[in-house]
Amino acid sequence: MLTKRIIPCLDIKDGRTVKGTNFVDLRDAGDPVELGKLYAEQGADELVFLDITATVERRKTLSELVNRISHEINIPFTVGGGISSVEDVRVLLQNGADKISVNTAAFKRPALLTELEKDFGSQCVVLAIDTRQEDDGEWYVYLNGGRTPTGRLCMDWAEEAVALGAGEILLTSMNHDGTKKGFAIDITRRLADRLSVPVIASGGGGAMEHFVDVFELGHADAALAASIFHFKEIGIPQLKEYLASKGIVVRR
Repeated sequence: MLTKRIIPCLDIKDGRTVKGTNFVDLRDAGDPVELGKLYAEQGADELVFLDITATVERRKTLSELVNRISHEINIPFTVGGGISSVEDVRVLLQNGADKISVNTAAFKRPALLTELEKDFGSQCVVLAIDTRQEDDGEWYVYLNGGRTPTGRLCMDWAEEAVALGAGEILLTSMNHDGTKKGFAIDITRRLADRLSVPVIASGGGGAMEHFVDVFELGHADAALAASIFHFKEIGIPQLKEYLASKGIVVRR
């Protein structure tokens, strides 16, 4: 079995870490530089930094903040928010990012994925998909921080994106986001079983058992969480110890 990754996520707004529920009701969760440094020291496998209002506010990700965080950590670091061109990515990589995450811009112009893969390699290109399960039971893609429905099936977009050059999928269930009731096992497993690239599960992690479920039942390659780490409800060392006790291979 491949090593499963634990990834804290820093949602950034106005230079601060924030956390909400179902993509709304944001509250302050601390300084992103200090949190990033803490998680690296605690044994997080990677870090994801999402400038959550960059696309809506039509501005670029805060490269200066990315630079500050990169100087404090020694683990892979993915940055997303407002990225829409090869040049945007080049700036972020020069400021210390290891990978970048694209969402709305890639959906609106899928050729962006191929351009990024050509210039930086697919291992650098993470496609973030915000998805919601509707009344018909299907999972659909949403854009602009979960504000804009597309009517496109999550699975269809994920398969197209991988074919175009995405090297990893960051899948966030809007239904589960911030609820701490467990990850979206069904759609995570469907993507993980069908795609040829790693799938990161996001949205709903609230107990250590949820991480076991998403790895064993959801077949996720990595699990991402925010508030349980930010507000010290679960410690990364304790979580990894628990996962190892359940037979899940983690880096310790």
